[in-house]
Amino acid sequence: MNEIDAVVFDVGGVLIDWNPEYLYTKLISDPVERRRFLTEVCTPDWNAAQDAGRSWEEAVQTLSAEHPHHAELIAAYDLRWEEMVAGPIPESVEVLEELRQRGIPNYALTNFSSEKWKVAIGLWPFLDRFNGVVVSGEEGIVKPNLAIYRLLLDRFDLAHERTFYLDDRPENVRAAGELGMQADLFTGAPSLRRRLDGLLAD
Repeated sequence: MNEIDAVVFDVGGVLIDWNPEYLYTKLISDPVERRRFLTEVCTPDWNAAQDAGRSWEEAVQTLSAEHPHHAELIAAYDLRWEEMVAGPIPESVEVLEELRQRGIPNYALTNFSSEKWKVAIGLWPFLDRFNGVVVSGEEGIVKPNLAIYRLLLDRFDLAHERTFYLDDRPENVRAAGELGMQADLFTGAPSLRRRLDGLLAD
């Protein structure tokens, strides 16, 4: 008997390689100035508000009013978002496809803007083939808030102790563990495959 019935993936950092540096290396040549812009202007907290449901139009307008001399660079975060993604992480996608071939239900729980999620599934169709998805920007709740994990478990009728959760952020892994899910920190596809092989019967 399988020790787990379902596998839940985070997306950014696990299945796709997202990093604002990929875009802003093209736009701000000086690494010190680039780092300052991404930590003091287009900050992680500013981006997280879109993951929590704020529209990109509002986000760009508000921040551009605060930093009018950076308005073009701020707009690029929205208009050129796809250039922040190097692409899928091939080895992780292979593991996902192996699970699908074995008939193991697979889900996604992701901190993602609802607007950009639509862009992402258009660019990478494998993201549109989960058994179920919970996107923070559609729910107005972001990880590691326990409410979004409960929403996932309840919506798809998943038993917490028989659900395996994978994320590249320790705080998100800890939150899943608090609810009794089997949760691991993603460090690469080889270790993920070994872990899953130990949990899944042939």
